[in-house]
Amino acid sequence: MKLDDIKKLHQKKYRAEFGHFLVEGEHLALELQKAALSNPRLLRAELYVTSAYEHWQSPFRTHLVSERQMAQIADTKTPQGIIAVVPMPTPEQAVAATDGERALYLHEIQDPGNLGTILRTLAWFGRFRCLLSPGSVDPYNPKVVRASMGAIFHTPLELDVELAGLPERFPRIACLDMQGAPIQSAGFQTFDCYLFGNEARGVPREQLTALNAQPFTISGSGAIESLNLAATVNLCVYELSR
Repeated sequence: MKLDDIKKLHQKKYRAEFGHFLVEGEHLALELQKAALSNPRLLRAELYVTSAYEHWQSPFRTHLVSERQMAQIADTKTPQGIIAVVPMPTPEQAVAATDGERALYLHEIQDPGNLGTILRTLAWFGRFRCLLSPGSVDPYNPKVVRASMGAIFHTPLELDVELAGLPERFPRIACLDMQGAPIQSAGFQTFDCYLFGNEARGVPREQLTALNAQPFTISGSGAIESLNLAATVNLCVYELSR
């Protein structure tokens, strides 16, 4: 891929057009290599490195570029000197659900840091699938990829999943709400899909009613209005994994 085209991958429309996204930095390059051992699609990734990483050992085709060229294609202000151009999965390459896998649905999540943190949590505990609604932040956004710390390679992802279609796949849906049973309740473990809303707006009440979603809550002191979305998901996933 030409360097000018690689630079365009900072934008969602070009990621969609070219079918690739960027992975930047030594840690993420290592995570990519680990993931490629079990995912042949990732072996089609290509590395672009400066002289500092000229002798980096990897299974990927590698291109040597200058410091100036690296600065042009990097998303960070002070790039480490190693970037991978990674093929995105097509819908046909989606990872099939496995027995015992749980689904988390994120409705119109907007913050890249929140999504990256959530993916990191799901990868840590394992056996979770992340479904994103239309209008959510692009999981292949460089900020999401960095915040995920490599979890983007280990968590099954589905994009543009319509909220109204959830009941066709998941007979029992739980949601987080200020009014509901505590997540420590035994019933919290029994649902097929767990629904989390937009950071500011949540999920419209009429849509929750149409889904017949069962509300659960995380009890707090009441000193502040709400928890951060990523923190909410983290606590729920921990409870589901106990």
